[in-house]
Amino acid sequence: MKLRILLLTLISALILSSCGSDTRSLEGLAADIYSDECSSKNGRSVTIYSGRKENLILPVIEAFTCETGTEVQVRWGASTDLALLLNEEGEKTQADVFLSRSPGPVGYLELKGLLGTISSETLELVDQQNRAADGTWVGFSGRRRVLVYNVDEYSPADLPDSVFDLTSEEFKNKVALPGTNGSFIDWFTILMDQYGEDAANEWIENMVANGARYYPNNRSIVEAVGRGEISMGLVNHYYNYQEKAANGSEHRAENFDFRNNDIGSLLIITAATILESSTNVEAAEDFLQYLLSSSVQEYFTNQTYEYPIAAGVSPNSALPELGTFGVGSVSFDELGGGFEEASRIIEASGILNE
Repeated sequence: MKLRILLLTLISALILSSCGSDTRSLEGLAADIYSDECSSKNGRSVTIYSGRKENLILPVIEAFTCETGTEVQVRWGASTDLALLLNEEGEKTQADVFLSRSPGPVGYLELKGLLGTISSETLELVDQQNRAADGTWVGFSGRRRVLVYNVDEYSPADLPDSVFDLTSEEFKNKVALPGTNGSFIDWFTILMDQYGEDAANEWIENMVANGARYYPNNRSIVEAVGRGEISMGLVNHYYNYQEKAANGSEHRAENFDFRNNDIGSLLIITAATILESSTNVEAAEDFLQYLLSSSVQEYFTNQTYEYPIAAGVSPNSALPELGTFGVGSVSFDELGGGFEEASRIIEASGILNE
């Protein structure tokens, strides 16, 4: 256990200090530095298709390899793109594990019948609402949707109670949307599921008519808000914590949680699955259990500012208390069937041209 914590802490520190360098230099970091302490190769291997970004999940993968001796091959990409690739590859895929930063692609693969069943031993490491009833996926961290705002322009008292209020004249030309981002598409899919397609379509069309601006991802919005380029934007919560940690008081932005458990502050769970076609199920199960171990859950909340959902680990004290509205209350099957339609509606709204 001490080795695991040491690896996660030191590797994370090295990765943070090497920002801007070639990410390929991170591969094999744990094995290179701690070769005298790492376990011998055990002859097992697992192939992961990861929709989680390399700088967030690679430290965990490297530590897993070092501690267990299991070789890991990783294919990186956007969760949606990897889900479509897995569907194309079908039973011929080399993937054993799929990690998705958002639930829509998982639901898509479940509808295609490509997901295997995770063992009850692994599933029971998380609460019932954070795993599939049929055992096809398990959550391993949580990210909350928030409104990030520029503190020189607004105070919390001036911000709206609901995400639906952002279409009002008061916020004309003030709001940024990450229209092509996977988390935003998943959030919009849930909006469709909870309020109906017509209401969701009306909301985004009204946002565009109210001058909402497109940015390609969450981080670009957080950076733009922090420097006053745009007043506010809809993002995942942890990006602003990371920017504040890196830039201190120069970063002029804070997160705002919509009130009364509004859907604008939805908790979205990252999910892990094992492919039905996997021939390395034992190693895949070991990796999923590693994701849910206390040291890895502590890494997620203390280094990446996500919400831990296993091992009884408490969230980082900087994180606000969660509300009751989480993605666990929404069917992944419905999200899987809806995320393609959500993407179509978002594109048709014209937000990508703003």
